[in-house]
Amino acid sequence: MSITRDEFIPRPGVVNKQGYLPDPEELVCIEVPKVFDQCLIKRCLIFDDGPDTDDTDEELRSDPIDNPRIFIGCRDFDLKLCSVEKFPIAGKPGFKKVIISFVISFFADFIDTCGKTQNELFEISRTEVIPKLYCPDSIAQISASFVPVCNSRDLDPEIVKLEMVAECLDGTFTCDCDGNEVLDVTLGFHLIVKCELIVQLLIPAYGYCPVPNQCDEEPEENPCERFERAPVPKFFPDQMLDPLFCNCSEDDD
Repeated sequence: MSITRDEFIPRPGVVNKQGYLPDPEELVCIEVPKVFDQCLIKRCLIFDDGPDTDDTDEELRSDPIDNPRIFIGCRDFDLKLCSVEKFPIAGKPGFKKVIISFVISFFADFIDTCGKTQNELFEISRTEVIPKLYCPDSIAQISASFVPVCNSRDLDPEIVKLEMVAECLDGTFTCDCDGNEVLDVTLGFHLIVKCELIVQLLIPAYGYCPVPNQCDEEPEENPCERFERAPVPKFFPDQMLDPLFCNCSEDDD
C-alpha cells in the first residue's frame, strides 16, 4: 500500500520499496548535460626516455633530489583537460575520432636520510586517441545571458569531460646519466572520456526540496565519561587459522 502525499516528505534517498511513492506533483523540464557515449582508458606507465607510449612516459622522473631514503607515496592528484579535437568518421554519422590532451599533476613524498619528509611535483602531459566515440553535433545553438543582462555569450552545447582515478603504484630511487639521484614513479590511472550534450529532459518531480534541518552542534563531553562508556577492547588480534575439518558432506563426494 502506497503512502499518501501527507505522509511523504520529499528528500533524496534510496527507493527501496517499489510502488510506495505517491504520484509526482508535476512534470518538469530541466536542462542538463546528458552522456551520449563514454569509454574507459586504463594505463600503467613507467619512466622511459623518448616519445610517450601506452606504457611509458618521460615525465615520470623527478628533478635531482638530495639523499632520498624511503618512498612514501603520492597525493593531491589533479587533472586538467587542455585540448579536444574531433574528426568525423566517414560512413558513421555522429561518430567521431577524438584526440584529447591533458595534464595529470601530483606530489610524490619521500623521506630523506635525515628523517625529513620531502616532496616532488610531477606534471604528466598526455595525449590519448579514442578511435570511435558517439559525439553527435547539437542541432540547436545556445546563447545565454548573464547579469548584467547586456552581457551574453554563446555556449558550446557539446561537452567532452574527463573523470580520473589515479595512484602511484611504485617509486624507485636511481641515478640519471649525470649521476644525480632521482625518483622514478610508476603511475596507474583509470580515465573515463565522456561525450555530453546539453539537452532538455522531462522528469517527474515532487516540487522543490524542503529546507534541511538545522546543523547539529556537537556538545562538549568529558573525555573520561566517553572512555567509561566505550567497550573494552580486544587484547589480542584475531587468529588467521584454517578450519580443522572440511565443510563438505559425504553426499558431496
